[in-house]
Amino acid sequence: MNAHAAALAHPRSPRRPLSSRREQATLLAAFFLLFPGFFFYHTLLGTGTTGAFLGGYFAPISVLFALPLTLIYIKRMRRDPRRFHQVDLHLGLFLLYFAAVIVVNAAFGANRTIVGNHILGCLFIFNMFVIASFLDFAGRPFRIVGLLSLAGMSAVAFSYSVDGVFYLGAMGIAKDADALATYQGFARSYLITFLPVLAFTRSLPLRLLLHAGGAATLFVNTARSEFAALMFVIPIIEFYYSRHKLHFILCGLILFFVIHLYFDRILAALPDNRILELLDLSHSTSANKRHYLTVHAVQTILAHPLLGDYASYKPGYYSHNVLSAWVDLGFFGIAYLSLVTIVPVIPMFIREYFAPRHCGNFLLGFSTACVTVLLLITSHYFTDMLIGATLGVSSRYFYERKYAKNRPPDLRPPPSRHP
Repeated sequence: MNAHAAALAHPRSPRRPLSSRREQATLLAAFFLLFPGFFFYHTLLGTGTTGAFLGGYFAPISVLFALPLTLIYIKRMRRDPRRFHQVDLHLGLFLLYFAAVIVVNAAFGANRTIVGNHILGCLFIFNMFVIASFLDFAGRPFRIVGLLSLAGMSAVAFSYSVDGVFYLGAMGIAKDADALATYQGFARSYLITFLPVLAFTRSLPLRLLLHAGGAATLFVNTARSEFAALMFVIPIIEFYYSRHKLHFILCGLILFFVIHLYFDRILAALPDNRILELLDLSHSTSANKRHYLTVHAVQTILAHPLLGDYASYKPGYYSHNVLSAWVDLGFFGIAYLSLVTIVPVIPMFIREYFAPRHCGNFLLGFSTACVTVLLLITSHYFTDMLIGATLGVSSRYFYERKYAKNRPPDLRPPPSRHP
């Protein structure tokens, strides 16, 4: 067989253009520097290995990638204008509205710290949107680095946990303790890395290993919201991948009754940490504080139902749920944010969740949306960057479903032919 015949018999998969490979390298670097990179930077900081030479890390790294990610977005839109979806449009309009509110209130003397945090919040959402829109989560480079990052973060959490709790601040050896991330920052990095890796993992044994490692890591991390989000999304993903839905439900019921039967023994075997407060939040100091902040937000909303009362709280003392959007952005802001976040997911769910074929982009978008909505309802501020991730994957899904490889086959009968 000559070389030409061999090439025809075993064709090579087409290589991406150089510009596309560069874009993927930039997107990959942005994701892993922002999330696993944040985790490992603060590990070095918390163990006293280095000082806070990049401050809190996340903001300067986000600013560093802002221009490259913006250029990638513009190039992609110019290369294929069909890529611009209504999801992109409405997120852009929301960010413009948010920016206008910031500018107007800053001009009238709003708290500079809150103004700065909101500007960074817009940047974080946009960066995450671009990364989620274009990064190849199914590709080999992301999967290898993602799995290694999760393994590394879990190893750090277990290695430095004391009595079942991973909190580097308690070690007291950080050179710049004020810059050290809280347990929530570590948990955010782990959860955001975990979701795309899990969504594109078809192997059941590997998924089970990821479930066990993720649950154990976030348990010792003690971030209750992220732990609850992970436990919430696992059955959503497993039900989607299960071939026999009824069998899955029966197994779930059996597991529930077994856990209920041996619940006291399971609790006795677990180390005592903040995660167990989820069983009774009335004894949680943090939950009580958040309840107080929510009550204060409701009072502000009742006093200013239409426009809200921008920055009417001390920095950090905001309502830890989506009501924070009503306080700062008014009724239009929270309504638009809710619609932008939820509406795109509804047709995705109807078309795909029970479909016989499996689509990784759908599963990532839907699972991220479920986590985002849960966290916005229970604990996260309205500038949560998971909003950008949800909308980025949603925009990508709609484009690829219509124009690219995830487009469903046309099962309609062919048009009739006339002689």
